Amino acid sequence: QVTLVESGGGLVQAGDSLRLSCEVSGGTFSMYAVGWFRQVPGIEREFVASISRSGISTRYSDSVKGRFTISRDNAKDTVYLQMDNLGSGDTAVYLCAAVASQYREIDYFIRQHYVYWGQGTQVTVSS
Repeated sequence: QVTLVESGGGLVQAGDSLRLSCEVSGGTFSMYAVGWFRQVPGIEREFVASISRSGISTRYSDSVKGRFTISRDNAKDTVYLQMDNLGSGDTAVYLCAAVASQYREIDYFIRQHYVYWGQGTQVTVSS
């Protein structure tokens, strides 16, 4: 049973930074590509960022490119999402997702590719 647990969310002001963590347990972490998505009530879950098994390949949505950075520490079974210069449009529940992949350098940005999901962590940005 693969389990993902997000942490690091909170209430911040516009322009502030947050770092989210996604800890993966129950599997061999280095075998999983991981992505971050965000969800606002009434709106389809939105891709935010993804990272390959090796960490070399990363991808970002246009709305966060240049402000967010995804990274992973395979020794700690954890993926991070550093979020800088936050704005009210970033308010959402942030969820991480994982999928076992045979490709070390491939990342996935389509949510249907992912098999395992966390429960999410709330990020609220006040303006």
